[in-house]
Amino acid sequence: MIKKTCFYLLLLLLFSQCIPVQEEIITEVTIDLKDPVLRQIFDFQDQRNTDSLYNWIRHKNPAYRYATAMAFASVQDNKALDSLAVLLKDDVEKVRITAAYAIGQLRDEIAEPVLVNAFQKHDSLAASDQYNRAILEGVGKCASPNFLKSLATISTYTKTDTALLEGQALGIYRYALRNFTIPEGTQKMVDFLEDSDYPESVKIIAANYLARGQNLQLDSSIAAPLIIAYNQNSNPNIQMALAIALGKTKDQDARAILAREIRENTDYRVKCNVIRAFGNFEYNEIQEYVLESLSDKNIHVASSAAQFLVNHGISSSARSYRTIAKDTTLNWQVRTALYRAANKHLPYYEEATKGRINQELRNRFQSAVNPYEKAAILVALSESSWNYRFINEQRLLATNPIERTATMEALAYIANKPDFDRFFGIGKRSVKRDLGGYFVDAINSGDPALVAIAAGVISKPELDFKAIIDSTAFLDQALAKLSLPKEFETYNALQKAIDYFKGSASVKKEIPDFNHPIDWLVIESLEEGAKVIVQTQKGNIVLEMLTELAPGSVSNFIQLAKNGFFDGKSIHRVVPNFVVQTGCTRGDGWGLLDYSIRTEVPMVYYDQEGYVGMASIGKDTECTQWFITHSPTPHLDGKYTIFAKVVDGMDAVHKITIGDKIEKVTITK
Repeated sequence: MIKKTCFYLLLLLLFSQCIPVQEEIITEVTIDLKDPVLRQIFDFQDQRNTDSLYNWIRHKNPAYRYATAMAFASVQDNKALDSLAVLLKDDVEKVRITAAYAIGQLRDEIAEPVLVNAFQKHDSLAASDQYNRAILEGVGKCASPNFLKSLATISTYTKTDTALLEGQALGIYRYALRNFTIPEGTQKMVDFLEDSDYPESVKIIAANYLARGQNLQLDSSIAAPLIIAYNQNSNPNIQMALAIALGKTKDQDARAILAREIRENTDYRVKCNVIRAFGNFEYNEIQEYVLESLSDKNIHVASSAAQFLVNHGISSSARSYRTIAKDTTLNWQVRTALYRAANKHLPYYEEATKGRINQELRNRFQSAVNPYEKAAILVALSESSWNYRFINEQRLLATNPIERTATMEALAYIANKPDFDRFFGIGKRSVKRDLGGYFVDAINSGDPALVAIAAGVISKPELDFKAIIDSTAFLDQALAKLSLPKEFETYNALQKAIDYFKGSASVKKEIPDFNHPIDWLVIESLEEGAKVIVQTQKGNIVLEMLTELAPGSVSNFIQLAKNGFFDGKSIHRVVPNFVVQTGCTRGDGWGLLDYSIRTEVPMVYYDQEGYVGMASIGKDTECTQWFITHSPTPHLDGKYTIFAKVVDGMDAVHKITIGDKIEKVTITK
């Protein structure tokens, strides 16, 4: 019995040695930022090290393949197309979807056949809907204009095929952002909006297409379905975009809807867009609604109305703008914009009234304490071009960069005016010589904002500053003094001016080299579920960090916050129903620290309010400035890093105005 047992054990041992060990197949994508391999992939992405990323394309762990595809979405190197095409056939759906997104991010027509051929046409069980959605969007980012009609005329999707419909709508929209639109695409978007059975997510995309698309054929014939769509959609994310579209139709029934909404809608964001839409109508048709809005309790609505008068006011009403501007109960932003509107639209022959307006503005400038108010007054003064000497005097006297930068923006505005020659008449050459001297002086100052703005003006061929500036040595000297990467925007503007004066072809804009690696110790210091509290004068804003999507941006932000960098910083930019922006070292939007971080744009979208993104002047130029969105901003998708989301305190975000301060930024445990 013992011998027989031993015999069976021996057979079992031999048999087990003949069977190969089954390798574990991993089907779940799990992102663990403690994993050294994932960190390495993120580091390769950060370094733009494409060659090293290729090593993970066929790894057995789908998390590595997914992270690699995500990395290529940010790197955007068209040499990676063949490798990404391999991932389109991956066994794991999340990897396939991310690869399709990354190919779209290449934004190169060579990717069109790869995406089109990868589309799963025979998917009766809808197992590949999300993948096909990514394909359709990617086509919109990179395919040739010839494919747009095929995309726009797809009619086989049912109203419950949400993912496919989103993909079709996104594809048409991405084409529009590349300035490719056709009537069939516009009609498809109108159909999505008019039929109440289509998903709301699709309607939001369609409404944004109609709002932002250029050269769309939106006339009175299309107004009726848009009015129906507006009235049956109570979601403000749809209404605010549709308000712009209704304005484009220039239809009287559409105008009536907008007039109703400016008085009845309770969402300030919709009202801001209604005011913008009014710009498509005759002034006398919408005047009363704009003037009423000047006293709206919401500063964003009131300032939008005042800016409307700057952009669209008329000469016969210019005196009334000045009268309203004297109302001290109005916010300074509204009053200053009204003065600017009066200064801009008052006829030349009303010299006496213009003189009084400009004296009142100068008096306000001298008494103002808020540097942002003083900056706005300088711009208002630039509407009367003879103020150029006074404005330049303030450049020399300014004690802070906010005012100083505003002086150069004001002088640039004067130099760029289409009526410059007519306004100055026989004195035009003398004035241009004065301005040329100011711009040269600004470039010699070394102030990065002044240098960039001045260089931008003198490099415009139509302004012909070559006839005024006879030596260009100062440009080379200014270039040599710049601190890179901090002053890359200035570098590019100055290089363009040098190329222009020397008769060279303009060089491609430079971007900073890799100089600031991800600090993984900072990432490790973030406890699970940690939040960031941004204390402002208008209330607390609570942010959730999206560390797995943008570890470089998160580590940078957290380190700055821990060092107290953001404490006391101004909100230097507020665009009603768009963004609030902060993080500038100077307060004028031109301030950064002496490093740059990389753009991180994986598959995440600005499809709601409250996304937190990194401000930039182009790919891979981010540093300390960041913004929070007021509403969906899908035109930013795939271009601006999203690194956090507001999870509490959007009411405070909506109340913030320019010049408000961040009191403190803290990280919770």
